[in-house]
Amino acid sequence: MKNSLGPKTLLYPTPVLVVGTYDAKGKPNAMTASWGGICCSQPPCVNISLRKATYSYENIVERQAYTLNIPSESFVRETDFLGIASGRDTDKFAAAGLTPVGGEFVDAPYVSEFPLVLECRLVHTADLGLHTLFVGEVIDVKVDPAALDSGGNIDIRKLKPMLYAVGTKDYYGVGELLGKAFSIGNK
Repeated sequence: MKNSLGPKTLLYPTPVLVVGTYDAKGKPNAMTASWGGICCSQPPCVNISLRKATYSYENIVERQAYTLNIPSESFVRETDFLGIASGRDTDKFAAAGLTPVGGEFVDAPYVSEFPLVLECRLVHTADLGLHTLFVGEVIDVKVDPAALDSGGNIDIRKLKPMLYAVGTKDYYGVGELLGKAFSIGNK
């Protein structure tokens, strides 16, 4: 028998995402969030859920765009800082020693040092209660060549993304390969 924990946001694992935005004056901001993921294949769309109180919320509404940046394990301290400080009071890029780069296709910055970036144009917003769901159409994906395998695909072992354990508030790295999707189940 399983233990009941009641209604909680305990989906495991959750991705560690850094949301890049510009404010109304053009100041770049980055915020760590884990409430997000893929939500549509065609057109390619991803989503994030933010509280209305966040600075990034205002920025997305203002600019109708955001980037999703996937930090590697080596940036765990900087990534955590981006989720602690507020962009209202702090230039988080400067304080974290990170470099903002203007999006090529959307009105939002990305983090130069992070190996994977999705440039997103806002296509849908849904008020869910404490959080608002932002659905962004992926206009472009940028990846550091060092994170690619010999066939030009992203190699998760080279990307080294972080995972977030919601219940314990811990960051983890990715583990070992267990099998090929749409294949191992045929055995």
